[in-house]
Amino acid sequence: MNVAATLPELPESLEWLNCAGGSLREQRGRVVALAFVNGASLWCRQRLLELEHWRVRHAGRLQPIAVHVPRFDCEREPEFVLKLLRRHGISMPAALDRDWVAWQQFGIRSWPTVLLIDAEGRPQAEAVGQDGIAEMEKAAALLCDALPPPNEDDLRAPAETRPEPRLPLRFPVGLAVGGDRLFVADSGNHRVLECTRAGRVLRQFGTGAADFIDGEGELAAFRHPHGLALARESLYVADTGNHALRRINLRSGHVDTLCGNGRAGQPVEGVVRAPRDVALNQPAAVAATDKQLFLALAGDNRIWGFDPGKHKLEALGGSGQLDLRDGTGAMAAFAQPASLAVVQQTLYVCDALGSAVRSLQVRSGLVQTLVGQGLWESGDADGPRERARLQYPQAIALDAAGSPLLWIADTGNGRLRTLRLGGGEVATVELPRPLNGPAGLAVADGKVWIAETNAHAVLKFDPATGELERVAVDE
Repeated sequence: MNVAATLPELPESLEWLNCAGGSLREQRGRVVALAFVNGASLWCRQRLLELEHWRVRHAGRLQPIAVHVPRFDCEREPEFVLKLLRRHGISMPAALDRDWVAWQQFGIRSWPTVLLIDAEGRPQAEAVGQDGIAEMEKAAALLCDALPPPNEDDLRAPAETRPEPRLPLRFPVGLAVGGDRLFVADSGNHRVLECTRAGRVLRQFGTGAADFIDGEGELAAFRHPHGLALARESLYVADTGNHALRRINLRSGHVDTLCGNGRAGQPVEGVVRAPRDVALNQPAAVAATDKQLFLALAGDNRIWGFDPGKHKLEALGGSGQLDLRDGTGAMAAFAQPASLAVVQQTLYVCDALGSAVRSLQVRSGLVQTLVGQGLWESGDADGPRERARLQYPQAIALDAAGSPLLWIADTGNGRLRTLRLGGGEVATVELPRPLNGPAGLAVADGKVWIAETNAHAVLKFDPATGELERVAVDE
């Protein structure tokens, strides 16, 4: 788009998700950062979080606005999109461009695109993809500094519609089950809970405030913890918001950092001599064997191995490019890996944006697609793997007892699915009702625990009886 051109008004077809409808004309007198994004894309979410920081730094003078343009069918539903944004800490005014009308009117070419608009409603800069955002931030600061001090009305946040209910959990994601314990990554509350299998909370790890602090139990701090993996006396945490791999010693309750410095960056293979000198990029999932940990870094679309004995980090698969491509090592490509499951020397990967399930042979690095046909192919079909379709899956899990079933949280379809390993078919599990944004799974002793993330709940499913019950966590 030519930034010197006159901007069109926001179309009336936009569905405002968390505030009353608005227009660019109503924002006159303040700087606007208008972001065209897709909420399922991690890169888009990262850009929106940066804009949230701009809003805080220039309170009352700068207003970010998100326009969500759907990639998946599920993102054409306003409630799903609103939950997706809130789950990742995004609270700015947001609208759904269901039929890509605003996208076309503004001449947008790719996600994320941010338009910087001055207080007179004139376009000043455009940042597309990963380029140009640093220069735009400087330009935004200059525009804001030229405005008069904000008054109380300017500082008042837009009235929020349909707020999230106040419940014990807030967007729970990662689950782990071992012995008589259930562990929950209570992502929206920035903590990890140790519970009985019935849901009674025994211990809390993390203060409940977003921070990056090692230490004892409730004195430590996480930021949007996501994946969990249990191995002997340790619970490993993919601390997504801190770009770190954390460990909870379940005997002492102490939390420490194995690698990650709190900022997104490019990992480097080799021995980790100082954990906080190592950069990771949006670790979403962790899996564990007796001797090795595996990390899915959604931010760099690669799978990594970490040897806790040797403190060594190793790239196992993925080129870093967002794609759905089979091959060996760096010849393969992943599409925002979100969950892992491991059995012996085979690692299973849930590729969220690829609507796919992949396998990675740890020794050879060979990556193969089990379910999934391409970045823009999604659906809900059961049957043989070459015909089956998923939609934005967020979690997978295997029974430690060696069951040949891989369980799949098919988030975009609100379903629980299974893939029979060894060449079997994809099937939909019959449940009493649809699931609301399931994004975490754990399987043990023939039972399946489900993080019904958008409903702020944990469920337990018994495949033998078909019973689905809510686990009353801290109620």
